[in-house]
Amino acid sequence: MYFKPPGVNISPSFVSDGEKNAAVITVPPRFRGTHADQKDMAMLGKPQELRCQRNFRFVTMLGFASTVMSSWELLLPLWSFVLTDGGTPILFWGFIVVGFIMGLVYASIAELASMSPTSGGQYHWVSECAPVSVRKLLSYTTGWLCAIGWQVYLAGVCFMIGRIIQGLMILNLDSYDPQPWHVTLITIAVAILAIMFNTVLAEQLPVLEGVALLLHMLGFFAIIIPLWVMGPRRNSYDTLLNFTNNGGWPSTSLSAMIGMSASPLSVLIGFDCSVHMAEEIRDASITLPKAMVWSVGPNALMAFLMGITLSFTVGNPDAIAMTPTNEPFIQIFFNATNSHGATNAMCATIIIMLMCNAVSEVATASRQIWSFARDGGLPCSRWLATVTPGWNIPIRAVSVSLVVTSAIACINLGSSAALNAINSLGGVAILTSYIIAISALIWRRLYGAPLPRRRWSLGQAGLWINIAAVALLLPVWFFMFWPLAQPVTATDMNWSSTMFGGVMIIALVYYAFKGKHEYIEPVLLIKRD
Repeated sequence: MYFKPPGVNISPSFVSDGEKNAAVITVPPRFRGTHADQKDMAMLGKPQELRCQRNFRFVTMLGFASTVMSSWELLLPLWSFVLTDGGTPILFWGFIVVGFIMGLVYASIAELASMSPTSGGQYHWVSECAPVSVRKLLSYTTGWLCAIGWQVYLAGVCFMIGRIIQGLMILNLDSYDPQPWHVTLITIAVAILAIMFNTVLAEQLPVLEGVALLLHMLGFFAIIIPLWVMGPRRNSYDTLLNFTNNGGWPSTSLSAMIGMSASPLSVLIGFDCSVHMAEEIRDASITLPKAMVWSVGPNALMAFLMGITLSFTVGNPDAIAMTPTNEPFIQIFFNATNSHGATNAMCATIIIMLMCNAVSEVATASRQIWSFARDGGLPCSRWLATVTPGWNIPIRAVSVSLVVTSAIACINLGSSAALNAINSLGGVAILTSYIIAISALIWRRLYGAPLPRRRWSLGQAGLWINIAAVALLLPVWFFMFWPLAQPVTATDMNWSSTMFGGVMIIALVYYAFKGKHEYIEPVLLIKRD
């Protein structure tokens, strides 16, 4: 649905006759949020179509961001990467470095979110801030990056749950014969359950996020306390200062950079998840940036503490890396507790939290592609942009998330290397969208029109924070393309560079033939005072 400002040529092949003149408002006036929310939607040139009453508040959005990120929970299955590159010191020094960098990044994104609180997020901001000569193409490319990145992230977390469940079966059942199709079926089942919470149980989603925030906090202590009390101890030098290079790289420093990008950085990518729920947040222009900023620090701290806990209680890292469960953290739990029951309970906590993560990521991924389709950026945009009357959620976009996740899970049947190639794309795609959006903001601060009024601002330090964010993010983004070890084989190759290039080629080809005629730059619909 669209408002059509005077002078804006909206492609008749995409927008219906009724949409050419005015947007059809499907949500009653009393349910369109605060006066500031209604003013923001009018400014953005978009009708309020999603979720009556804007029933996400500060606490529930804090829970939403925390469960989508699941910082300390996701670190557990990703922790093993540091055993190859950098060693356990990376989890101490790496988190300090990466936490500082990502703090600057999310501060910049929070200001953009206050300026334009829209589900489109990065691609919308690029449209507003980038130079006129390139803004349409850059905005369109950023939209594809976000859409692909969040779909891949959703498939990745569902697959992690499948791997953990299979690891527990290996631990508990001596007769169990693990097969790839077992993980595939569990992955699809997890996706279906997450879809249910985003459709028939959608009204309860904010309640779930509040409960998940409580479990996120309590579960953290339920994991680290048994490890510190019952687990073995490594000496401080080996844990914090003995960097290792098991990847065969020319230097330990190079290995450390690759390890830092593979593990600490990976769990701190994605706090823009809150942005894509902007049109369902009450008083979004101030609640959204506050929730984003307040969620970064505590979650980074919990991931840091979990990393230190695992590093001190791992025992023999070489033996842990060879665990038959294929999930080193499961072996760490079992070695510490020497109990199948305790290990199962601790892993069940992780599974429940990652399940909440999957539910929240369905919401994020579906809102992202719905918003981009609303502006004509995707194939079948008109179909994807439809919000089912009475539901006030983009059911069709939600269903696409299920299809994509199921398709990606099936790749595991033929090649785990191909699946790892697709999963590696998520972090690179989202980070690239950050770099483009913040770079566009820097250009506008330096050469463009003054930034619009916003309720959450970085003030005079904004430009320097933006520049520092991009300058420091670029090196770690570069190392995300590197494989963990050499010589490189098809199995352990980091295929993110190939996948990233392939997605960009597909997007640009579609843009050349169809996208540039149908994609409506969000900036053309904006009506600021």
